[in-house]
Amino acid sequence: MTIKEFGGKVASVWEGLRPVTKKMVVGALKTGDAQNSQAPRFYYDAHADWEVSRLLSALDEQSSTSETRRDSAKLNEIKELAETCARILESQSASAEVFIQLASRAIRENDYRRLDRLADTLAERYSAGEIAEIVRQTEMPQIRAVAYETLAMMPVENLVPLLDDALYSGIAAGALEQKAFEFESDEARDVLDQYDSGLLGEA
Repeated sequence: MTIKEFGGKVASVWEGLRPVTKKMVVGALKTGDAQNSQAPRFYYDAHADWEVSRLLSALDEQSSTSETRRDSAKLNEIKELAETCARILESQSASAEVFIQLASRAIRENDYRRLDRLADTLAERYSAGEIAEIVRQTEMPQIRAVAYETLAMMPVENLVPLLDDALYSGIAAGALEQKAFEFESDEARDVLDQYDSGLLGEA
């Protein structure tokens, strides 16, 4: 079955991919290994992140149509390609938007083992600012809880700069509060006291 048979939107997104991204996806599809597929031959960058994320969205949308669901062979091939895209993103991405996309898929599919794996990548690969962006963007309480818990487990010095950012100050304060009271961190409690008193950042 060819990409064109997967539907117009999937075909359009596929045609818009750079050759290097197409090769990466095809390589991962053949080997079943998202990490080895781009090393050393393929360079993964923010553009690849965006491209693979768009392709995954188009595949998920197509797999939910009644036409596709009536064709089991087509549905299985679309799901296989979507799973390959998801594995690539899981192994490489550090984007808030992509994390929300992947975590939302896991929740929809009741795949909580995958959600746990995604949570592990937050602590390993994502910056405090990107995790705060996940909290800010998501509307799903499960994803927000995972992101908040990851922030709360980070060193206090990683969270302090966020207190000066109008977008993330409330999120950082919430994470510090969780760190102070659930994880009994005196350092987090001291920073919160200074922040609440308006003393943080003063000479």
